[in-house]
Amino acid sequence: MPHPLIPKLEQLARTSLQQAGFELRGVQLHTHRIPMTLQVLVQRRDGRDISLNDCAGLSAPLGEAIEAAGLLGEAAYVLEVGSPGLGEDLRDDRDFRSFRGFPVAVRYRDGRGGEAQAGGLLLERTAGELLINIRGRTKRIPREDVINVRLVSAGEAGGNDT
Repeated sequence: MPHPLIPKLEQLARTSLQQAGFELRGVQLHTHRIPMTLQVLVQRRDGRDISLNDCAGLSAPLGEAIEAAGLLGEAAYVLEVGSPGLGEDLRDDRDFRSFRGFPVAVRYRDGRGGEAQAGGLLLERTAGELLINIRGRTKRIPREDVINVRLVSAGEAGGNDT
């Protein structure tokens, strides 16, 4: 269950980031860590890669906005600003273009009422299907059957098809 502050933190981050030319990709609040950690994932609106300097430059104004809103009260926390990476779902066409050739794990409906999983290298997503390379063979998965596509390490992709 997501933390109840997530929607407010997302709105605050979205507003702050838009002013700087960035888009919000996600917010996570890890309350089990000491101190608690607020992770804000961002991307550039123009599609260019994000640098460490970009993340550092966004951290101060975002931290100030969070403090001014008083959403986290007096609690100690660490603010981490970063870009989507391993473990992140690919969502839009830009993601699928940017991560061509990267290892992915795909969850999809298997056509028999169940779910299946496949891992391999992302080749392409077209209007009708997702193509991944599994040990030198192209697997075509109808786009409407794809549940999610997640970036993984090379070892996790594993070339499996279950």
